[in-house]
Amino acid sequence: MMGPVLAACLLIILSTAWISQANGATCKKDGGVCTCNDQTKNVDCSSKGLTAIPSNIPVDTDRLELDYNKLSSLPSKAFQSFTKLTFLSLNNNQLQTLPPGVFDHLVTLETLGLSNNQLKSLPPGIFDKLTKLTDLQLDQNKLQSLPHGVFDKLTNLKELWLRNNQLQSVPRGTFDSLSSISSIELLGNPWDCTCNDILYMAKWLKKKQDEGLGGVDTAGCEEGGKAVLEITEEEAAEDCVYPNTTTAIPTTIITTLASSNDDDIPELPVPQENFQKFLGYQEPDHLPTQPQCLMSISGYLGLMMFFVLISAAILYVIHFLKKA
Repeated sequence: MMGPVLAACLLIILSTAWISQANGATCKKDGGVCTCNDQTKNVDCSSKGLTAIPSNIPVDTDRLELDYNKLSSLPSKAFQSFTKLTFLSLNNNQLQTLPPGVFDHLVTLETLGLSNNQLKSLPPGIFDKLTKLTDLQLDQNKLQSLPHGVFDKLTNLKELWLRNNQLQSVPRGTFDSLSSISSIELLGNPWDCTCNDILYMAKWLKKKQDEGLGGVDTAGCEEGGKAVLEITEEEAAEDCVYPNTTTAIPTTIITTLASSNDDDIPELPVPQENFQKFLGYQEPDHLPTQPQCLMSISGYLGLMMFFVLISAAILYVIHFLKKA
């Protein structure tokens, strides 16, 4: 009686081992380097020196780790087949940009890691399809700004990591849809607390601190070290002008100048060298030196004297012939 039972058990064990090994081979075939676990549907491609995402990753993967590689860009359709992913980590790579729609098919994703990359900006709507996301890691990048409404669809987000970027402020309403947020990291950014754009974040942080949100007091102003949530309207009274912003001439000035008479416009002294630069004037590469100028003038005078003498000689000859 025990013989067939033992044989069946042994067959099941061997089949499970073969399936697990076969799934591992799915990742390893065609030169693949990732490690697969059939039991948990996990695929680990971290620390492999990858410059591109492997093409032989099983489509039913639940957890995909791509940390510590050399990924500098992503194809727009890089993850379109992985509709069952709940965890995606791209931390510690060299990503400089994200193509629009790259995460649109990851509708079940709960954790997205983008820490320690080179991201300077985010495309509008980049996270709009990730409505189940609970953990978003954007720390240790070079983000200089956030697009309007970038977190509007993330109503289930609990943890948001934005520390150690280059943010000076956030657009009004950026955090309003984060109804489930329990932790937010904002420290290590050069928050400009003299600019009135900071007032939205200051008021939001103050409200969340009163509600018991952790970590909100870690966001400090670039100057003075004061907490952002303590900034008042009097302190942040300046209009915001950042390096990449073009300052336009006020319309009132243009209208005044256009309607004024020429006699009413005061004459402003302009240094000659500045005026020449304004007109795009440039000095010739090789101007004649003083001796060269003198030589040119003396040569010109000598030539003129030569023609005068020749003319006088011709007139003298003609006058002599007439007398003869």
